[in-house]
Amino acid sequence: MISDLQYLVVLVLAIGAFAIEVFALVEAIRTPAQAFKNAGKLSREVWLTIVGVGAAVGFLALPFPGFISPMNFLAIIAAVAAIIFVVDVRPAVAPYRRRPPRKPQGW
Repeated sequence: MISDLQYLVVLVLAIGAFAIEVFALVEAIRTPAQAFKNAGKLSREVWLTIVGVGAAVGFLALPFPGFISPMNFLAIIAAVAAIIFVVDVRPAVAPYRRRPPRKPQGW
């Protein structure tokens, strides 16, 4: 009973971390390289590598029933890297992202 609850908690946390890692990867892909340079952050290629490897590690660390992954420590590091991207880098590069032209509103 308790082990099932513990497994469920670990599963929910791992899926949440993986979702953040995938979100960070998609945002890094969508952001132009010049935006990173203008914001004074690491280059786009470096961030793509960091969050891409992090997403792969997060996927490999997803728990399966009856199997304890040895990747849990690396999964924590990957989640922290993705959170740093989302909290620090993404807002810094946001003003430099390309936006589609606005359609005129009104009549």
